[in-house]
Amino acid sequence: MVSTRTPGYSRPRGRFTGRGGTPAPPAEAASATGRGRPRGTRPPRPFPRQRGDGETGTPPDRLNPARLASLRRVQFFGCLVAAGWAAAFPLVSDLPNQRLWGTVAAPAYALAGLLCLILPRRWAARAAAGVAVLGAVLVPLALLALQGRHQSEVMVVERSAHLLLTTGSPYLPHPVVVTDYNPYLPAMTLFGMPRALVGNGNPVAQVVGDARIWFALTFLACLLASWRLLRPSRDRAPVLPMAVLTASPLIALALVVGGVDLPLIGVCCLAMALAERDRTIAAGLVLALACTLKWTAWPALPVAVLLLWRLYGRRPAARAGLTALGAGLLVILPSALVRADALREQVVRFPLGLTAIQTPAGSPLPGKVLAGFGPTGHTVSLALMTVGGLGVAIWLLARPPVSAIAAADLLAAGLTIAFMLAPAGRFGYLALPVVLVIWPRLAARRWSGRRPVPASCLLARPEPALPRG
Repeated sequence: MVSTRTPGYSRPRGRFTGRGGTPAPPAEAASATGRGRPRGTRPPRPFPRQRGDGETGTPPDRLNPARLASLRRVQFFGCLVAAGWAAAFPLVSDLPNQRLWGTVAAPAYALAGLLCLILPRRWAARAAAGVAVLGAVLVPLALLALQGRHQSEVMVVERSAHLLLTTGSPYLPHPVVVTDYNPYLPAMTLFGMPRALVGNGNPVAQVVGDARIWFALTFLACLLASWRLLRPSRDRAPVLPMAVLTASPLIALALVVGGVDLPLIGVCCLAMALAERDRTIAAGLVLALACTLKWTAWPALPVAVLLLWRLYGRRPAARAGLTALGAGLLVILPSALVRADALREQVVRFPLGLTAIQTPAGSPLPGKVLAGFGPTGHTVSLALMTVGGLGVAIWLLARPPVSAIAAADLLAAGLTIAFMLAPAGRFGYLALPVVLVIWPRLAARRWSGRRPVPASCLLARPEPALPRG
């Protein structure tokens, strides 16, 4: 059999293939210096690249969202859309907390858009982001927190921590009204512990014990950690991107009035970043946290495990998967053993609309519209959601992700289908897939989900031989 491999060039071996060893130096380089590599070049390193590698070998993205976002007219248009979105809540919403947020946030967005136009380019974006964060997040959050006003899910989380400390289970045994149901898994009680420990006897305790504060801090900490992991170089801190994302209406509204989905968003982003960087134990523990917050995070486990398998082999993937399953079972099993019926009724059946008391969550999404036609429409909604999930699973197995961006895209696609077709979906749930698509791209500074070829691999590849005349 005739070999087609180029003489002197060995296939890269290492963590990308799950095998040990390092690439052999090219024959030309060895003969040139006698020491294994030519002078002035670095030895080839196994793929995937580490931080700082691949800068010269990575072709620039044709679609660069950061460059587009730096245009004044784009910034002004974004602030204008945000102001219109916020101004609609006092007119159409019947929830007082949402109306208060819209009343305070709309002028802040409008002022931010004005600053984008009149200030020098050097300061315009930062000043506009600061005004938007102040008016759309900090001021309305402080007003609501000091008054003890929040959406019902915040109260449910804080009550679950009190129940866990007093009864050993975060679930009420016999729920009567809709607020008696706790649709979250046991790890969500961690965010209610500050309220159970400090109470609400004074303004400081009122704010410190608020679960929304800890939702927001976990969200921001996870995004910062994933940025550090995915950024090819530590050229700048993610202050401006994080401020813009936090001040966006989709995140700001959730953070101010409820924010229960924010830690899930941050934890999923961090899990994909850890998996790309081969932090198997850390990725497993973060995945366990995600899967014990809400059952909607369970698709993140196979996506991250397949990413590890594709990049580093079976052993790291199995190690992360077993760590996630083991830690997750340790968290869920006590509640399942104490009150298994309550766990099944409130965490599984209630969000799917299978209980006598229906969940108040809902938006005019396809699944909710279908469920409105009665039992037949409800069954059709669940069937379509199952078919969509199977389609994403086939896509995942056929084309496993090779980067955190690709893994986040797959997870976002599956969650979008689930939220759109669920019998009780709502628009606020879509913040999770939106951030999954945007944040890894901002951190990695590239648009494509394919991994770039490191410059070291390009240097190790021999030049093609010129034809002899």
